Amino acid sequence: MFSKACQYGIKATIYIAVNSAEGRRVTPKEIAEEINSPQAFTAKILQDLVRHDVIKSVRGAYGGFEIDKSKIATTKLSEIVNAIDGDQVYKGCGLGLERCNEDHPCPVHDKFKVVREELRDMLENTTLEQLATDITTQKTFLKM
Repeated sequence: MFSKACQYGIKATIYIAVNSAEGRRVTPKEIAEEINSPQAFTAKILQDLVRHDVIKSVRGAYGGFEIDKSKIATTKLSEIVNAIDGDQVYKGCGLGLERCNEDHPCPVHDKFKVVREELRDMLENTTLEQLATDITTQKTFLKM
């Protein structure tokens, strides 16, 4: 459902949030290792997240990536997805047809519309804080 870049972006943002909550900045190399992503690809994704004001980049000897602690509680999963994949996840055809809408539906259009609406609800009602807390308490994991 999400592009590979978006999957890495979500994992990277969660990892940054966990560390930011503990007052630590993380490097692109550390992030790439933690989420099992190629370092150059991770760096490009991180740039997109900075450009969309999801995360912050700090230069210098003690630099790295971080998220303001106050922002961790308010950042929605939908903001991360939008920064990487845009809103296509809400619009795409379930079968990948170029033209699929109410007037010209694919065979799964009506059923997939329900799935997209539930996905939108989940993305807009899940905060970065919820996801980071689940990592911190080891309820969920970023890698095997």
